[in-house]
Amino acid sequence: MGYETFEASRLTPHLGANISGLDLTRPLSNRQLDELHDALVTHEVLFFRDQSLDIESHKRLGRYFGELAIHPNTPGPEGHPELLPIHADAHSKRIAGENWHSDVSCSEEPPLGSILHLKEVPEVGGDTLFASQTAAYDALSPRMKTYLEGLTALHAGERNYRRNNEKDGIDDRGRSYPSAVHPVIRTHPVSGRKLIFVNEVFTMRINELPEDEGRAVLEFLYKHSTKPDVQVRFKWQPNSVAFWDNRSVQHLALWDYYPQVRSGFRVTIKGDRPH
Repeated sequence: MGYETFEASRLTPHLGANISGLDLTRPLSNRQLDELHDALVTHEVLFFRDQSLDIESHKRLGRYFGELAIHPNTPGPEGHPELLPIHADAHSKRIAGENWHSDVSCSEEPPLGSILHLKEVPEVGGDTLFASQTAAYDALSPRMKTYLEGLTALHAGERNYRRNNEKDGIDDRGRSYPSAVHPVIRTHPVSGRKLIFVNEVFTMRINELPEDEGRAVLEFLYKHSTKPDVQVRFKWQPNSVAFWDNRSVQHLALWDYYPQVRSGFRVTIKGDRPH
């Protein structure tokens, strides 16, 4: 599909596009925003190069698409709680996003999308992988689609966030973390397409199935929804931006660059209740 205000170059048959001809550091016109929103829904994850975003331009870009969310475990620096620091170096015990996930799916209203801007990246490594959950749903057999329809799953932040805090040496006693029940098969609120909405980080169980059966179904879905043929892989450069539709993709960050530095910020846009 062609656009009037920028160029979008598709990367795979299912998801991913490189966007050129837009300066994200400057205010965008209504036409640019309309086309950018359409491109996000169509391609599910958009990539930009050579974008020297500062804090204010980064937040402004996110606010074009909705209210910014504050992360339930890691609020941003003083004065900018909406910014999530993404940083790894020789002293890191872990990195953000090492396992396939959809951002904060444990929320009652999971995010619409996330915009990650990295200023410093390793010379090689540190790629991010994205997987289309609409393409994964389309690849299910008709019988499996029928079986999954109407099932719901519990998503909870407790296990993931407490484990991460323990690795980071953070005492989180007294904190509470969100949990929510969502449909296993979600309908995208804009495209109307059905997609798989479970992930290994936040999904705890399928509510309507016995524990063993539910665990087996979830393990199948985790593998099925992240197969290579529904993936796109992004190689970062300094001042690159990735903007993903959190409703329809999962993603995973590789930590193959230790002890090098990978550093930037992410803003996350509030979403709606899955249906």
